[in-house]
Amino acid sequence: MVFGDSISASYGMNPQVGWVQLFSDRMEQEFTQFKVVNASISGETTDGGLIRINQSLNTYQPELVILELGGNDGLRGYPTSRIKDNLAQIIDKCQQAGADVILIGMILPANYGYRYTQAFQNLYTQVAKEKQHITFIPFLLQGPTTPRALLQGDGIHPTAAAQPLILDNLWPLLKTWINSH
Repeated sequence: MVFGDSISASYGMNPQVGWVQLFSDRMEQEFTQFKVVNASISGETTDGGLIRINQSLNTYQPELVILELGGNDGLRGYPTSRIKDNLAQIIDKCQQAGADVILIGMILPANYGYRYTQAFQNLYTQVAKEKQHITFIPFLLQGPTTPRALLQGDGIHPTAAAQPLILDNLWPLLKTWINSH
């Protein structure tokens, strides 16, 4: 189950070309015993994710949760301690439900100031270090060095052309997890 925000909900493009759909398509071809569910919502915050994680876990009963949340919290300037705590609670709930977790880190545009953007980026690393038995991916693309051509006009959301690259970045890790189950 992919549990994320607009990045995983294919904001600004046809959902059929989003990385989650590409992941689902690849899974159908290579690993038919698994089904991919996209429980991502554009605009979702970690507060909202914390509220709805139990229902998603009960409904889909995933073996793996790919957690991609926090970007909207950062864009709203939420305290990093709050974001970190929410992510930790979501991870706990996933693990208590028997799901493995892959945490995907996020970055913010530089105009949010160095101190906040660094604290925001570091919170993901901190959560990954504090939580046992999770896998951490710092960025979906290339982080701060992602070429502008791979981002939509807002400078935040990946373009349709970036979606296969996102999957290519995630696939080796996902395939390792799949082969171990």
